[in-house]
Amino acid sequence: MTALLTIDDVSVHAGAQRIVAPTSLALDAGRPLTIVGETGSGKSLLAQAIVGNLPAGLDARGRIAIGDLTEEAEATGRRSLWGHAITVLPQEPWLSLDPTMRARGQVEETHRFVAGRPAREAGRAATADLASVGLGDATARYPFELSGGMAQRLAFVAAKAGGAPIVVADEPTKGLDAARVGEVVDLLRKGFESGGGLLTITHDLDVARRLGGDVAIMWKGEIVECGRAETVLSAPEHPYTRTLLAADPRQWRRRATDAAGAARGGDAVLELRGVAVSRGGRRLFADLSFGLRPGEIVGLTGPSGCGKSTLGDAVLGLVPPDAGTVRRAAGLPPVAFQKLYQDPVLAFPPRRRLRRTLADLAARHRLDERRIDELMQRLRLHPSLLDRTPGEVSGGELQRFSLLRVLLLKPALIVADEPSSRLDLVTQKEMIELIVEAADRDGCAILLVTHDEALADAVCGQRIRLGDPS
Repeated sequence: MTALLTIDDVSVHAGAQRIVAPTSLALDAGRPLTIVGETGSGKSLLAQAIVGNLPAGLDARGRIAIGDLTEEAEATGRRSLWGHAITVLPQEPWLSLDPTMRARGQVEETHRFVAGRPAREAGRAATADLASVGLGDATARYPFELSGGMAQRLAFVAAKAGGAPIVVADEPTKGLDAARVGEVVDLLRKGFESGGGLLTITHDLDVARRLGGDVAIMWKGEIVECGRAETVLSAPEHPYTRTLLAADPRQWRRRATDAAGAARGGDAVLELRGVAVSRGGRRLFADLSFGLRPGEIVGLTGPSGCGKSTLGDAVLGLVPPDAGTVRRAAGLPPVAFQKLYQDPVLAFPPRRRLRRTLADLAARHRLDERRIDELMQRLRLHPSLLDRTPGEVSGGELQRFSLLRVLLLKPALIVADEPSSRLDLVTQKEMIELIVEAADRDGCAILLVTHDEALADAVCGQRIRLGDPS
């Protein structure tokens, strides 16, 4: 096979501290390479070192060869290859899309200014590209008018329009439901099946299986196991790889169905009767009825756009129903009904230290501030993290701070809206165990919104599926 990309003893450092150990890998034409690991393992930093766009304060060492160019990892010659020889599909499509530009213009711009095509030819190519990924009717839409899956497809064709044979995809399926994940995997496969190179960074084992080729498992900045995907993911040799596979929800021990809630009994915290809700002039669901008692966990699943998050908002009184009733238990203050957000970064003041944010919450609602330390221990959060801003902690740590903030208010009901969809498998398991603990220990009712059917099967008693044709 022809190696499109070769890295030789590439490492990443922050001053004297080594973050990623010396790593040697080759990416062959037509054979994908997937790097799998949990949050903070260093896999994205390795990819950034390869491309040549490490954050300020970090430096790379070793040698990198892309096509005919071979240079030291700290050199900058690779930047001249961006878009032409190597391109990046980032974790969040919104970060690579211009919010003020329509879909067709974003792809056309790459054809013109990266590939060097004349304006008319670039326009025709952009239209064809969008049609090829099912966006033929969305050429005039802005990014904010697209679903997550559609935005990811737009970002993909815009990135590929320059003709680069190597694609580096960093968590390309993060936060997408199963159907959208399949669409993205199919897009990625098109690139390498035609002789291109695909380097994927992911924490999703199913994505690694479906892409095939080779898999490298990364842990604490080091590749601990590498080989054919079917071998590594079915008969792992390293203990960490086995831990990673065991964290897959399909391997979890099933929770004793709402044992805590059944033992407590009592009145329902929440009851919906014949509820119908619309958004943007479209009916999302109708005639929906269910209840939630203390300690119960209800799983809410369904495809993107079916109304899962909107139902959660209706439960919390943020969206009025078109019909039916939503009854929350009498005598409870409004703060007893809380939401745990999918993306904790958007739920915290970005420039304020976490200690100040939590102290302000305690002061605003006259809470016992000493409970912060108690909850920090319970959620396995180191006290030093309180003096950091949200951007200075990992995604898993920030999501646990989100749960801490919610538990500080002693809620009767938590709407957990995709609370682990952006987390790696190991961190996801920890997060879901903490949510289950809130139900079992505190008697909190949980409405768990998730696109992961296996996860819902493992921890939920009652199940509600929206958008289910049956």
